[in-house]
Amino acid sequence: MRTVRQVDAGDLSVGLWDEGPREGPAVVLLHGFPYDIHAYAAVTDRLVQRGCRVLVPYLRGYGSTRFLSDATLRSGEQAALGPDLLALMDALRIESAVLAGYDWGGRAACVVAAAWPERCAGLVSCNGYNLLNPPEAMVPDEPANEARYWYQFYLHGERGRRGLAQHRQAMARLLWQMWSPQWPFAEADFLRTAAAFDNPDFVEVVVHSYRHRHGLVPGDARFLELEARLLTRPVIQSPTILLDGLADGVAVEPDTRSHARHFARLIRHEGVAGVGHNFPQECPSVFTAAVLELVGAP
Repeated sequence: MRTVRQVDAGDLSVGLWDEGPREGPAVVLLHGFPYDIHAYAAVTDRLVQRGCRVLVPYLRGYGSTRFLSDATLRSGEQAALGPDLLALMDALRIESAVLAGYDWGGRAACVVAAAWPERCAGLVSCNGYNLLNPPEAMVPDEPANEARYWYQFYLHGERGRRGLAQHRQAMARLLWQMWSPQWPFAEADFLRTAAAFDNPDFVEVVVHSYRHRHGLVPGDARFLELEARLLTRPVIQSPTILLDGLADGVAVEPDTRSHARHFARLIRHEGVAGVGHNFPQECPSVFTAAVLELVGAP
């Protein structure tokens, strides 16, 4: 059984797996919504076997991660997720690491790669250039695309907040089914992850995330400058591998080859048929291979 370590870092006491040799190349694996660190169980085993030090943190609002102050805004904005990752690396004295993630976790990795490129030895990003552009989010899209994001619009209202609080497991299970339609996940695996949603800040962080990205609530004032930098759509300079699950039921653009212009050192792009939104748990072999390719990259 794996041990979850707690580390004070920035605004948070972060719960994480910290496995593998301390002298090994550092890799940080970052989960999305509504998932948790168990998405990386198989990937972690494989990377540790190859000599990597593997860090898999619960994001803010998940698992055993807790805010250190009651006064901190329970923000889910992208400009909070990146500094969370940076603070964790600082706390663990990790100067540079391969950063890999999807959904919210991929966003955190992209934020650090874009804003602090010296801290990112390589980037594995599912869903392509994973930085949000809130002004674009206010432009209406085709109805079929809008329908994919029903859960975001649901959470814009107080009825949605109450619904998430009361039915967080049922909502997450539905999203798993919709977003990974070809993945026959086991109920035991879902329940293992769903325990992470009992975090006392889960609902507030999730609701803030989906309201902030549509301009409905302000963000944390401390991150205004970083948010402004991200809105310039900076080109990511780190060596990058893009992975796409071509059966991703939430992605408007499941094949993100058009995102290549956002990466100065794009090593390759790989799309995998039959894989949905939770790429590392559905296809750990391909995800692990991408990380190892970057661990060995100059």
